[in-house]
Amino acid sequence: MNTFVIADPKRCIGCRTCEVACVLAHSGDEGLQGMSAAHFIPRLKLIRTAKVSTPVQCHQCEDAPCVKVCSTGAIVFSSDSVQVNQERCVGCKSCMIACPYGAVEIVTVEKLERVGRGISEHTVRVKKVEAQKCDLCITQEEGPACIRVCLTKALRLVDQKVMSVAMKGRQENAAIEAGGMTI
Repeated sequence: MNTFVIADPKRCIGCRTCEVACVLAHSGDEGLQGMSAAHFIPRLKLIRTAKVSTPVQCHQCEDAPCVKVCSTGAIVFSSDSVQVNQERCVGCKSCMIACPYGAVEIVTVEKLERVGRGISEHTVRVKKVEAQKCDLCITQEEGPACIRVCLTKALRLVDQKVMSVAMKGRQENAAIEAGGMTI
């Protein structure tokens, strides 16, 4: 079973701290210095309506539609999650269309690329279109940044162990309820 982040909309206050933490976790050495609104691209999106506020992010699906439609093999199962290999992504948008949760976004990013050979070799900034989605902050030992900073503890990590405990609890509740039924 893939690991994923789940949000409790009853606890979420819509503060967007999770979005800021996500951007910082993926900004490398740059942090927020020199960042403009155009470069503020969290891998989860806080949705606010009159009745609810909650972050929406990749569900790390077991039978992921985005993996199935990726023609370049850029989206793969890895580390109990669904990951995007940016070196292979061509920004075709198939994954974005296939995602039933709207959790994949196609963004334009600036990358440094080496061009030329020998003495004329140099680095230039190029724009690249790529798919971005929650990667569970797999490169960070502490786990997902959004969970660590959530003020109300509305976000939590769900893995096989957590699911097993929840399932056992549901089964016990069902057995207790069925025990009180008469036919």
